[in-house]
Amino acid sequence: MPPNPLADVVVFLTRGDYLAVQHRLFVVLYWLLLAGALLAAFVSWQRNPAQRTARAIGVLILRVLAGTLWWQQSLWKIPPHYGGLIYWMKQEVAHAAVPLQGHLVRVMVLPNIALFGPLVYAIEVFIGVSLILGLYSRLGAVLGLAMGVNLWLGLYSAPGEWPWTYFLLILIMALFCIDPPGRTLGFDTLRRRDSAAVPSS
Repeated sequence: MPPNPLADVVVFLTRGDYLAVQHRLFVVLYWLLLAGALLAAFVSWQRNPAQRTARAIGVLILRVLAGTLWWQQSLWKIPPHYGGLIYWMKQEVAHAAVPLQGHLVRVMVLPNIALFGPLVYAIEVFIGVSLILGLYSRLGAVLGLAMGVNLWLGLYSAPGEWPWTYFLLILIMALFCIDPPGRTLGFDTLRRRDSAAVPSS
């Protein structure tokens, strides 16, 4: 039977079959992130009547889904093996829209994958956690925007790739930069409210 979105979601949320056994912990961590997102949403809903709107619920869902995208994509870059990260970096070397980008990946990034691999992984984990929890979501969106631009330009002419895929990711991250989604039923709302409650000296 060919894969379908519903079956893939069930696997992602329950078994994590795409991960090695020692990494099934990441499935549990994802459930904890979802619990954190729901906790922030519940507290924000209780404290602030302005957050009790259909729009707020919509932003919450979209933010969590975007964060899940980044979280799931980080799972095949887990150090020290980095999964397909090296393969896609080689694709950037061969197919980057800007030759300088491909050159830098070839002479700087790939020879130093022990440095850049964990850095890419950490950035993507941060973006995912930031968006799922709605915590420092503008920073997460800025990093996501930068990563999206890198992917768009780096894989622009790669075989089988549709450049608009990455451009749509750029658009989503740009919208989140303009209007940070964590300020809607997220920890950013609680953080800003708490900091606003502290009198300035």
